[in-house]
This record gives sequence, C-alpha cells and structure tokens, in this order.
Amino acid sequence: QVQLAESGGGLVQAGGSLRLSCTASGVIFSINAMGWYRQAPGKQRELVASITSGDSTNYADSVKGRFTISRDTAKKMAYLQMDSLKPEDTAMYYCTADVILSDIYGRRSRDYWGQGTQVTVSS
Repeated sequence: QVQLAESGGGLVQAGGSLRLSCTASGVIFSINAMGWYRQAPGKQRELVASITSGDSTNYADSVKGRFTISRDTAKKMAYLQMDSLKPEDTAMYYCTADVILSDIYGRRSRDYWGQGTQVTVSS
C-alpha cells in the first residue's frame, strides 16, 4: 500500500514563507514525476508545480519566481518552498506522485495523492 503524506502547511502573513514536504511510503519500485496541486474553496484543483525524475520542473504562471519545487529521490520526498506568499495562495495543497510498482504481476505505473495540507495566507 503506497501512501503520500504532506506536512508543513499553516497560517502565515502575506509576504511570508512556508515549506511543504511530501513523503511517499510503501512498496515502491521507483517514482517518476511528483507534483503539488492546490484547491481553494469554490475553485477547481490546479497544478502548482511538478518535477520529473530527471529534475525538470514546471510551474503555474501564478507562482513562477515565488515557489520552488524539489525532490530527494533516495528519501522518496518532494518539497515546495513557497516565498512571497499572497492571500490568493490560500488553499489546500496536495502532493501527487506517479509511482512505479513492481511485483509478481509485473511492473506498472499508478498515480497517488496525499490527503492535503492547508495553507492560509492572511493579508
């Protein structure tokens, strides 16, 4: 059973910083891309940032220059450093991972999601 667990959310004033962490656990052969999504009340879930196994990154326009995604492949972790936070960054942040499973049935890819961590930015 693969699980993703996020941590690091909280309440911060505008202009402040937070660092989110995501840890993957379970029987994992390897992890391809990892990413962070967010969902604000009444809005659709949106991609914030993603990082491939080769460390190529992609960011939403709204966070470019302020957020940085990184990963530690050996630890099966991903991070999201969020600086210059704005009230509009307030949302539930979710970690996702494209996990490669390998067992007697073969090797296959499956997407997993964490439960989310709340980020609230006050003005």
